[in-house]
Amino acid sequence: MDASSIQISGSEIAGASPEALQGDGSFRLQFTRALILKTMTGSAEQTRWWQAGELLIGGVERVEGELPGVPAVCERGDIDDNQYTYRNMIPIPLKSRGQIRLELHLRDREEPLIVTGGTIELALRDTPKYIEHIRPATVRPEAIR
Repeated sequence: MDASSIQISGSEIAGASPEALQGDGSFRLQFTRALILKTMTGSAEQTRWWQAGELLIGGVERVEGELPGVPAVCERGDIDDNQYTYRNMIPIPLKSRGQIRLELHLRDREEPLIVTGGTIELALRDTPKYIEHIRPATVRPEAIR
């Protein structure tokens, strides 16, 4: 099975829509450049790509912290999806309901953005663009001794 996930650190945000604050009950976080890591089953190598998209949290109960200005770069973050915590990554695909919490730390910002709600969905747009091939560091035989 192949696996893909968004690497939160370094992903670029175009902004966030404040609909949750206006009573619509949803929160949209728009990525202009979400960094994607792809791994093939049985391979230690990975490839890095980028793609635009958005993370939608529905049934918003609370939004803490300032909405990101444009543009913003992610430093780190967690997504709590019921009993699971995705640390510094977003699995692809992602669509769930239950107890959802997003905590996002942005570059040059003191306070994290925290959103809690009842649903979460990742929607990617356009075609992914290739960045690089990642090979694990090779071990030299003389270093094993």
